[in-house]
Amino acid sequence: MQIVLKLGDITEARVDAVVNAANSSLLGGGGVDGAIHRRGGPEILAACRKLRASHYGKGLPTGQAVATTAGLLPADRVIHTVGPVWSPDEDRSALLASCYRESLRVADELEARTVAFPAISAGIFGWPVRDAARIAVETVKKTPSNVLEVRFVLFTPDVLEAFAAAAEAH
Repeated sequence: MQIVLKLGDITEARVDAVVNAANSSLLGGGGVDGAIHRRGGPEILAACRKLRASHYGKGLPTGQAVATTAGLLPADRVIHTVGPVWSPDEDRSALLASCYRESLRVADELEARTVAFPAISAGIFGWPVRDAARIAVETVKKTPSNVLEVRFVLFTPDVLEAFAAAAEAH
């Protein structure tokens, strides 16, 4: 698996699947989640509402992943995953790692060969960026998958720098 780091807007990624750092409601929100819903259009929200009406009535659990259409995005599918909110009092790193593992599992089910990830939990969920980058890169490298390219599409230069340091260390 090749790991690529890119500064940019994940809603512009031309990949088989783009990963959405969703909230558990699956109904849109801020940050990456809001951007994906806005750019992807009403098809994504409609698909998420169907999921809420069936399998995920109480929302998508933290660390899990599920796929929907990508609507108007240039990707083929969106894989929604709910990252943990960072806590100084509780180690939630296993949940963050699970987001990456579960997203790759869903990507394999979709037969996706290229997947774009954001820095899950490193935005409004408050996870320290360097630690989020370490967990992301380490987990992706250790997870068996048929995905050929994982592209981390990062919104700011400081986050790109943190992921570059993590990739070099692992």
